[in-house]
Amino acid sequence: MANIHPTAVVDPTAKIADDVEIGAGAVVEGDTEIGPGTVLRPHAVVRRYTVLGSGNLVDSFAVLGGDPQDLKFDPRQVTRLRVGNGNVFREGVTISRGTEAGSETRVGNRTYWMANSHAGHNCDVGDRVIAVNGSLLAGHCTVDAGAILPANGALHQFCWVGAGAFFQGGAQASMHVPPFVLCAGTNRVIGLNSVGLQRVEGLTPAERKQVRDAFRITYQSKLTTGEALARMDGHEEWSGIAVTFRDFVRKVLAAERPYNRGLSPYRKTRTPVSSGL
Repeated sequence: MANIHPTAVVDPTAKIADDVEIGAGAVVEGDTEIGPGTVLRPHAVVRRYTVLGSGNLVDSFAVLGGDPQDLKFDPRQVTRLRVGNGNVFREGVTISRGTEAGSETRVGNRTYWMANSHAGHNCDVGDRVIAVNGSLLAGHCTVDAGAILPANGALHQFCWVGAGAFFQGGAQASMHVPPFVLCAGTNRVIGLNSVGLQRVEGLTPAERKQVRDAFRITYQSKLTTGEALARMDGHEEWSGIAVTFRDFVRKVLAAERPYNRGLSPYRKTRTPVSSGL
């Protein structure tokens, strides 16, 4: 039987796995599902239409599945927040559910949300993403696996962030950010996340060179983005992350409104940047 503190408020329609722990003053609304091994610490809140997988930790004063902060949202609509397994949501994290009827916000597996970070409605956050303290994701952002988001920084709505991208504290993006790049300031790619690439298991030296070549062609060849893509398409020998990088650029070029935000430009900086935690 679930271990539920007597002061917690749990709707009888909530589906709670047998070994879930729910702390003092926590709130679980109706039409929710909470998977095995999940812990809700005191005063955590899980709103209606939220689904949590197994082994998640929801810390005090986090609110998961709250109504979208969207003036056109109709609270009578059924929308969802769907969360995978093994995620950590620290103190004060807020994640909104979808805004259009039938839509959802999605969080993958083994993500880590530090204190006071936020994801807006209809965001799609991949596995192992780290949202550092105060990271803010506006609605409809997509963040691919392993990206590290900025402390006290923000992503504009409809932005895409590629796998393994790393943001300096306070960085902001209103344009799309390719995989495994370093970002600083506002819409500024400053280099390649070499440390992140070294941490990718099974990535060969040849494949790392392919990623460096893709970055160089895109950002340091003085070609237009379209010309850079054409040159990258000539490298039929590429595989893995280099192909992912190339396909990301292709997707950005083909994007239609409201996703036609362009590719974050290369602007070299002397500001020291760490590419790992």
